[in-house]
Amino acid sequence: MQNTRKMGVDYGDKRIGIALSDPMCIISSPFEVYKNIGQEDALAHLEKLIKDYNVDEVAMGLPLNMDGTEGERAQIHRQFGQALAERTGVKVHFIDERLTSAEAEELLIQSGVRREKRKELIDKIAAQIILQNLIDKRF
Repeated sequence: MQNTRKMGVDYGDKRIGIALSDPMCIISSPFEVYKNIGQEDALAHLEKLIKDYNVDEVAMGLPLNMDGTEGERAQIHRQFGQALAERTGVKVHFIDERLTSAEAEELLIQSGVRREKRKELIDKIAAQIILQNLIDKRF
């Protein structure tokens, strides 16, 4: 029996940040930033990663309003997550992603990453934070 992994997704109109757990599902690591050129393409890419890395659950960021309500962006994310679940058969968990991009940027600043480089890293770091939130809730 091959170990399964978890995947974190920070979905955006232009870029999708992706993180993967280790096979023991203890640590989340940034994986890649995928250029979003359309929903069908993005779903196909994530489906391939899910198969290639034996992913059984996805932590999908849910951009709630600061008061905790769901707006239009949250509905777009839910629709994408549901499409991913239907297409792949994996369980998709929606994780509150408020402030994850700010947290990711702060981590990169503390690590001394230059401003130009931060933009290309921030989405996969945000996905890492989203996934780690799911993993941490389990223990």
